[in-house]
Amino acid sequence: MNIYSPEGNLIGTPENTAAMKNIYALQEAMLQGKILEARVKVCDNEHNLIVDLPCARGIIPRAEGAVGIEDGSTKDIALITKVNKPVCFKVMKIVKEQDGFFTAILSRRAVQEECMENFISQLRPGDIIPAKVTHLEQFGAFVDIGCGIPSLVPIDSISISRISHPSDRFSPYQDIRVIIKSVSGGRIWLSHKELLGTWEENAALFSYGETVSGIVRSVEDYGVFIELAPNLAGLAEPKDNIHIGQHASVYIKALIPEKMKVKLIIVDIFDGMTDEKPLKYFYGGDHISRWIYSTPQSGKLIESVFE
Repeated sequence: MNIYSPEGNLIGTPENTAAMKNIYALQEAMLQGKILEARVKVCDNEHNLIVDLPCARGIIPRAEGAVGIEDGSTKDIALITKVNKPVCFKVMKIVKEQDGFFTAILSRRAVQEECMENFISQLRPGDIIPAKVTHLEQFGAFVDIGCGIPSLVPIDSISISRISHPSDRFSPYQDIRVIIKSVSGGRIWLSHKELLGTWEENAALFSYGETVSGIVRSVEDYGVFIELAPNLAGLAEPKDNIHIGQHASVYIKALIPEKMKVKLIIVDIFDGMTDEKPLKYFYGGDHISRWIYSTPQSGKLIESVFE
C-alpha cells in the first residue's frame, strides 16, 4: 500500500492497530517515524484536534492540523470538518502526565509535508493515482489525493456523459482513480473521464435488440438523452412528462460507430432509487499519455493529451 494514500485507508489495517495497542508500541512508532491514522473526536475551541487513541490522549495542535493553517492559506474549516473522520499523523512527543496517563502530541502537517515532497511533487501529467471523494460542489468533486491533501475534479472532467451535479456520479468517501491533467505552480488539476472507456469499449457492452436500463440525463425538444454507462449515452424520441434523473428501460434500436450514436426507444420511465452500478475502469495502468474517445470510423476527434 502507498503510505501516502488518501486518509481512511490505513485506519483499519493490522499494522496501524498494532502501532497503537499500548504506549510502548506508540513510542516505537514515534521513533520509526511511522504514519498512523485515528479518528478525530473533538475540535476544541482553539481548533486543536483531539484524536481517539487507545493508549493515550492524542492531540494535534492547531498549527499541526494541516499544511497552510499557520500562514492562513488553509482555513480553520479544514480542521473543523475532520471531526468524526480519520486523519493521518506522526507522533512528535509522548508526555506522562501527573495523573499517570500519557498525552501524545501529534502532527498531521508533518505527514502532509512529507507526502508533498516524496509523492505529490513527483507527479506528472498522465499519472494515475488513487483518490477519495471528500465533498461535492456544483462545479466539481473535491478529492483527497494523499494524506488529506485536496484537489478538484471539475464536473466536465468526471465523465463523457453530462451530469447535473457530481453527486450523479460520486458519493462522499468513495474511493476512485484520477488522472493528473496538469501541474503548475504547486497546484494539481485532475481528470477522471478518460478511465471510463472509449465509445467502442462502452458500446461493446451492449447489443442491438437488447432492452437495458438507463438514466435520463437531458431532455431536449428533439429527444431525450439517456445514459447507458458513464461514457455512453443514447438518444430517444421526445416523450412527455420526463425529467432529468428518472430511470428508464430502453430498447437499443441501433449502435452506429461511424457517428458515435446510440438510437433508443423508451419502454418505460419511472422514479425511485435503484442500486447504482460501481464505476467500471477500463484502464488499470498507472500512466496514460494520450486517450482517444472517438471511433476510427468517425470524422470527429475527441481526445485528451497529457504532457
